Amino acid sequence: MSVPDGVDLSTGNDGLGVIAFRGADTARYLQGQLSADIETLANGASTLAGLHNPQGRVVAMLALVRSAAEEIFAVLPRELTGAVTARLRKYVLRARVTIEDVSAVQRVIGVRHEVATSAWPEISWGERRLLLVPCEAGNPAPADSVALAQWENADVAAGLPQVYAATSEQFVAQMLNLDLLGAIAFDKGCYTGQEVIARAHYRGRVKRRMQRWHNASGTMLEPGDAARGADGRALVVVRTAQAGGGRQEVLAVGTFGAAESGETGAADTAVRLSGPLSLPYSLPE
Repeated sequence: MSVPDGVDLSTGNDGLGVIAFRGADTARYLQGQLSADIETLANGASTLAGLHNPQGRVVAMLALVRSAAEEIFAVLPRELTGAVTARLRKYVLRARVTIEDVSAVQRVIGVRHEVATSAWPEISWGERRLLLVPCEAGNPAPADSVALAQWENADVAAGLPQVYAATSEQFVAQMLNLDLLGAIAFDKGCYTGQEVIARAHYRGRVKRRMQRWHNASGTMLEPGDAARGADGRALVVVRTAQAGGGRQEVLAVGTFGAAESGETGAADTAVRLSGPLSLPYSLPE
């Protein structure tokens, strides 16, 4: 789906915020906290990463860019920036790193890949990019509900999850397909939740995965809501996008593949979704 240039993603109830990590030990510190390989991240490079609890459940999904040797920015929903900042500060100890919620002075602007690059830090976001623009530089992207809906629909079509306050610590990393999106490095050292995530990867098949669905019921769903597939399988909503006419595009976690048959035929009042629909990446067999 095409998206307009310069979508301000910092606005609205689901607006994005920014956390800044600065100091000589920034990369080494984050290496022990997040699931991606941060220490090998080159200046100007970006990656997705998960912050997990000891049970391997995702506290927050971060989109990271290494803007300088001793500076990394993380983008995540603004409703989580305060809690994530406080959580990560608890483990700094003697590491030479500062952690600051800079959402009040940084805006997150979504652009297409073909838009000319700028001097601002940028994060690869599927076939698009996120620019981190200082508020003092002005707001090049006026708030636009239609543009936001187009961006969110493109996110859902791309199979890009998000974690909100309602779903924080609800899903194990692989349920959100973080392993398929390059957000987990299985050859790096320890980080919080690593043992559970690695066990699911090496020893057991993940039976629940995020897939794409369509909601034409007229009942609007929110992250964390329960739903059903047309075949009766139980689903938990990860994120939604308005599709007009009381319809939604939905990413939701449920059983898939050979595991589907165990949850069919349930009769209840949960909203029924059509699908699953295609994603631009393949789920493991």
